Amino acid sequence: MDSLTPRLAVARKDRRIPDARVIKRSLVIAGHRTSVSLEDAFWRRLGTIAAERGLSLNSLAAMIDASRDGANLSSAIRVFVLEAEGAGPPRPVGESGVRLDQ
Repeated sequence: MDSLTPRLAVARKDRRIPDARVIKRSLVIAGHRTSVSLEDAFWRRLGTIAAERGLSLNSLAAMIDASRDGANLSSAIRVFVLEAEGAGPPRPVGESGVRLDQ
């Protein structure tokens, strides 16, 4: 055991270091069930964003899916969450005319 291990355990217990485990969930997008793997922090924030916008998680994921330009869905969701938090440039208006960054 290295000298960082006890401090890391204490920090994780205090929740200063987020749990980075990936959680797989099923979503229904355009009538098709698909599995998406994201870290719990992304799932939590995605759910909050959906609720703030009055959308279901499936509806928000479908909007992200429709505007992802070839990226895999998990990556597109992570980028969306980061941009929604102001960590990146605003996303352009999607083909549906819905601004995904608001």
